[in-house]
Amino acid sequence: MLKEYHRSILEHSVGEHFSPRALEVIVEANLGQDNLAGLVGHPEYHFDDSAFEASNAYLEAQREIIRETVRGEAPIERAWGAFGRLSHAAQDFYAHSNYVRLWASRLTPCNGTAAMGDIEPLDEDILADEMLHSGKVYWMEVISFIPALRPLAARILPPDSHAAMNLDNPSRGPLFPAAIAAARKRTVYELERLLAEFTPAEQARFLGK
Repeated sequence: MLKEYHRSILEHSVGEHFSPRALEVIVEANLGQDNLAGLVGHPEYHFDDSAFEASNAYLEAQREIIRETVRGEAPIERAWGAFGRLSHAAQDFYAHSNYVRLWASRLTPCNGTAAMGDIEPLDEDILADEMLHSGKVYWMEVISFIPALRPLAARILPPDSHAAMNLDNPSRGPLFPAAIAAARKRTVYELERLLAEFTPAEQARFLGK
């Protein structure tokens, strides 16, 4: 997703739970995944190349950093940064894979609009579907970083490419809102999952309260 949408997702899904300082660090770490070092050679940061096993391992590694930091003596900013990285990858899953398309394929004309707003971010059947995959990043993807050339990239790159598959912004079609909805729900899920493991004092430390 484009940076503005990652920021918006964080602010509207979990922003009220964190202190302003914590949210600032989380957003910075989340957006930092889209710098050059994060975009080249790290499909696990973005659930690209169908690297689901590596991406899920990356999420768990960030969760473990959060647990160790919250329960230890390291600066809490370390945990906030890990949550930023975790949330970026989790949010990108819905924009870079065909999860949303698989969900939409189940809908009927009479319930499609309502159901898309109620998209379940961790549907077990979809997660186990052999058709689930994410966009492959080809070297020609570089042209998609130029806004004016994005439509061209989507046309000339293979159907399994990131440029052709992504739901990174509204111009990608009517499924974009569902990707946003799923990403918001997943972000809340990740926060609630972590908070459930902590004592009240640990929760307050993690939230910066």
